[in-house]
Amino acid sequence: MRGTWRAAARMLALCLMIAGAMASEAAAHASLTGTDPVDGAVVAAAPQRFTISFSEPVSPLTLQVIRPDGEAVPLDRFAVRDRSVEIEAPADLSDGTHVLTWRVVSSDGHPVGGSVIFSIGAPSAAPPPIVEPMELPVRAGLLLTRVGLYLGLFFGVGGAFAIAVFFPQSRSGARAAMLFVLLGALATAASPGFQGLDALGAPLPRYLDPLMWSTGLSTSYGRTVFVLLGAFGLALVAVLVRTPWVSRACALAGLVAAAVAMSLSGHAGAAEPQWLTRPSVALHVATIAVWVGALIPLGQALRTNAADASAGLARFSTAIPFAVAVLIAAGVALTIIQVETPSALIETAYGRLLLAKLGCLALLFTLAIVNRWRLTAPAVAGGSAARSRLTRSIGAETVVVLIIFAIAAGWRFTPPPRALAIAAAQPASMHIHTADAMADLTVSPGRTGPVTVSAVIMTGEFGPLDAKDVTFVFSNPGAGIEPFRRKASKPGDGTWLADDVVLPLAGTWTVRLDILITDFEMTRISGEIQIRP
Repeated sequence: MRGTWRAAARMLALCLMIAGAMASEAAAHASLTGTDPVDGAVVAAAPQRFTISFSEPVSPLTLQVIRPDGEAVPLDRFAVRDRSVEIEAPADLSDGTHVLTWRVVSSDGHPVGGSVIFSIGAPSAAPPPIVEPMELPVRAGLLLTRVGLYLGLFFGVGGAFAIAVFFPQSRSGARAAMLFVLLGALATAASPGFQGLDALGAPLPRYLDPLMWSTGLSTSYGRTVFVLLGAFGLALVAVLVRTPWVSRACALAGLVAAAVAMSLSGHAGAAEPQWLTRPSVALHVATIAVWVGALIPLGQALRTNAADASAGLARFSTAIPFAVAVLIAAGVALTIIQVETPSALIETAYGRLLLAKLGCLALLFTLAIVNRWRLTAPAVAGGSAARSRLTRSIGAETVVVLIIFAIAAGWRFTPPPRALAIAAAQPASMHIHTADAMADLTVSPGRTGPVTVSAVIMTGEFGPLDAKDVTFVFSNPGAGIEPFRRKASKPGDGTWLADDVVLPLAGTWTVRLDILITDFEMTRISGEIQIRP
């Protein structure tokens, strides 16, 4: 009797398996058998025709090709020939990566969709990251406060140093230095509110919101603000006091504090290696302040024939070569670190600003060389003509310096190539967790273009999952891109990896993992991941 029941159970199981297989076959839809161009192909010239072949006749629902710039072009010129759909390609396909995506309906009435990625000439190069947009008034506020800060630092703090060291007797340019110190202090004190607006993406009407100010001061820029305000205070004391050694001590302390303040934040100070970048920033700032800060006191001393004009000019002429040498060395080191490759000078906004600044510096150095070799000696000797020409040349130098400050302030809105490269390499990740399985999936880099996809797979209870096969299925419904599949390999480190994936568009992508657990058991888990431009 027991043997009879066992035989019946086996027969029932066999019938269920046969029925299941028949049901599966009956439910099967048209499946893709081939495409031209094939998925992942790189063709030399733009194809004139696309072909999509299926296991049975189909009727197209939607057909489109997505260009490298993201534009979707409907394909309405096609012909169905037996089990294939032949599509006339647009005549103006350009080089780069394209997506041919389709949705068809098979003879059983079920829709089937898919995509093929192909490239003409070569795969599209990944575009540079897009800088987050900023409200124009906030941008203007940041720019104006930054320019005011530079004026206060270099003409104010630098001017106080020049007065105390080069012109202690006449104190030429003291009034201008005080005005620039006050301007710099005001601009610096006003800047944290704009920093907070920028950090939180808030509009200008929220400038007085305490949250904006606390946010701005909580960043590394907050340290710069506090130290720089101290530097302005020391510079003001240096200008006001009449005791020479006190004035020099305060001026030197203010110069050092200002240099340190500028190394505490900003793109250059944050770069690695910081044992080199922070000292380089401080030295660069200090030497610029020594040079630029002396322009107004020197010009005024020469113009008014101050008692210590000749002596001050001689002292400045002796010291400035050393300052310029340090300035150039620090500037070259920072440029190499920030720009990384010569091509970035042309290809990035940061590089183009740097070239503009270098052009102005070339003009500034030319003026300085003429002043030193042709005008300084006769001016020190008291020649009125030489002093007059030197005064005008110093005025021209001052104008060029102001232009340089305006250019340098633009760097606040342009990440350096070094930072762009770091941002571009950042991966995108997501975690999928279901009762059957879970996965930690990483797309690297997390931006458009060729990417590597890896996943660590476990059971839903965080246990090991020894899958036999894994396939990544990508789709972007928002952009009309039907699913395309990439089979993953298992390199031996416990991850599943696919390095032949191209994601041509930014935005939200749906990623499905088809996990074959046994020959007869498959589980599918899916989630959404954000891909950057």
